[in-house]
Amino acid sequence: MTLKDRINEDLKAAMKAGDELRRDTIRSIRAAIIEFDKRGLDHEMTPDEEVALLTSAVKRRKETIEQLEKANRPEMMAREKKELAIVQEYLPKQMDESEIAAIVEKIVRESGATSPADFGKVMGVAMKELKGKADGTLVQRLVKEKLGGA
Repeated sequence: MTLKDRINEDLKAAMKAGDELRRDTIRSIRAAIIEFDKRGLDHEMTPDEEVALLTSAVKRRKETIEQLEKANRPEMMAREKKELAIVQEYLPKQMDESEIAAIVEKIVRESGATSPADFGKVMGVAMKELKGKADGTLVQRLVKEKLGGA
C-alpha cells in the first residue's frame, strides 16, 4: 500500500472516529502529497520521495516545537508534539543512537576518515545510508564526535 493510499484510509478512519487532531495532521500530509502530484513529474511517488516528504513534515514540527518552547507556549507545544508523533508513525522505524553510532563507526573505518576535515565525506555517506531511519542532527553529532570535531 502506498503512502497516498494509507493516508486516505487513515483520514477516513480519523473522520469516522471524530479524532480532530489526527484528521488535521493527516490532512496536512495529504496536502503535501497532492502538491507533489501537481508538480507534473509524471510518476508515482517513490518510497524515497515519500520518506523525504515525511521527514520534511517532521523537521517542520520539530522547529515549531523549539520556537514554542522559547516562546513559553506549553499548550501549543503539546499539540505540536502530538502531531509530530502522528507523522512519525508513517516513517520507517527510527534507529536508536547505538545503532547509528555503529554505522557511523563502520563508515569512518571504511572511508579512512581521520580528522574533522573529513566530516563532509563521512556525512554524505552516512545520510545516504541512514536516510529516513535516523535524525540528521543526531547523525551529525555522532560523526563530529567520532572525527574529533565536537
